[in-house]
Amino acid sequence: MTSQLTLTEHLKKNKTIISNWLAEKEADGLMPFYTSVDVRDSGFKIAAVDTNLFPAGFNNLCQPHDPRVLAALKTTILKRVPNCKSILFISEEHTRNGWYLENVRILNRMIQEAGFQVKTASFLTEDTVPCTETNSIELETATGHKIQVFCLHNILNKVAEEHHLYDLIILNNDLTEGIPKILKETNIPIYPSIQAGWHSRLKSHHFTKANQLIEELGKLIDIDPWLMSCLFKTSQDVDINDEADRQHLFKLATDLFNEIQQKYNEHHITEKPLIFLKADQGTYGMGVMPIESPEEILTLNRKDRNKLHKGKGSKLIEKFILQEGVPSISEIDHKASETCIYQIANEFVGGFYRVNSEKNGRENLNSKGMSFETICLPSKLQECEGKYEKNIDLYQILARIAGIAAQKEIHELENSGILANEKV
Repeated sequence: MTSQLTLTEHLKKNKTIISNWLAEKEADGLMPFYTSVDVRDSGFKIAAVDTNLFPAGFNNLCQPHDPRVLAALKTTILKRVPNCKSILFISEEHTRNGWYLENVRILNRMIQEAGFQVKTASFLTEDTVPCTETNSIELETATGHKIQVFCLHNILNKVAEEHHLYDLIILNNDLTEGIPKILKETNIPIYPSIQAGWHSRLKSHHFTKANQLIEELGKLIDIDPWLMSCLFKTSQDVDINDEADRQHLFKLATDLFNEIQQKYNEHHITEKPLIFLKADQGTYGMGVMPIESPEEILTLNRKDRNKLHKGKGSKLIEKFILQEGVPSISEIDHKASETCIYQIANEFVGGFYRVNSEKNGRENLNSKGMSFETICLPSKLQECEGKYEKNIDLYQILARIAGIAAQKEIHELENSGILANEKV
């Protein structure tokens, strides 16, 4: 068995080779504007299990206003729009989610402190009054702060009819339901790419590219890439309520469990294999279920099937990824946890533990019962009330690889020539 200690030591030994390899890959194109990457550590392997291109949670970072973070943000913006002064920030429509709104407030403050003007807008389909009467709505974050959210349609219509008011749009809405026509028609540069929303992006495509990169790195430093990645299988046009479709997923799960067991045998791992059945599109931990044996797919009860039937915005889940599970040995105060790494243009800007008091390390921690514990770097221990993560360098390697894979995804989506779904 290759232990985590051996894996960590091997990566540290090859630090210069890895750094040069990562820098070479990052030089191929613009890295994603910002990302959050979930990393699970089982003790015998460590892998990135999810990558979000429209991350919330900046309010959970240790030092979001650190000069180095603000410098990274400023550089990232000016690299995309050299003379940028005024920014339009498009948020999700979680007008009742105070913590998401706190994330919006922190991001807006970061943009301002980096030297730019910023205005927050959203589609506001849940409350049409701001778009027909007041033009904006005042909302309260979880910490009691007030933020003003404007009607996006009114703003962009004004831009189209009059003159250029904004130099850049920063998107914090994952466009699950498709690309609104008004965003397609604007001449304002938009980052992250509107083509990379969950209307078209697939987790399976991301992990295909990430695993290819990790395989290349594994050959370079002579290490089994499985120790830093996850096996997976996919299926499309699935109705989780259809028995024949569940039989198909059962067969895929059986094959995947066998493949994982082979790797466990190869590395002398005695733990029981685990997989996660996930929607191939979407986030917020929706459409995710741990599977301890293939038979569980055949015996899913109605409640569990309902969880796998619809995702964000009640969008039907028809594409699934069966992903090797990485049981998490990480704990905070005896509660299961996993690590979330945040990046701006693939530069590390902070992170936190996602802790869940109601789940164990073999379950989905991005669910009811979760809380957040800030991760502090050694230089910030005196300023931060969070924990110090000793393996942060290793996690950053995985996060950077995820960012490079995401950049390759975005490039393909933007050049595919396929028209994405349109939301009016």
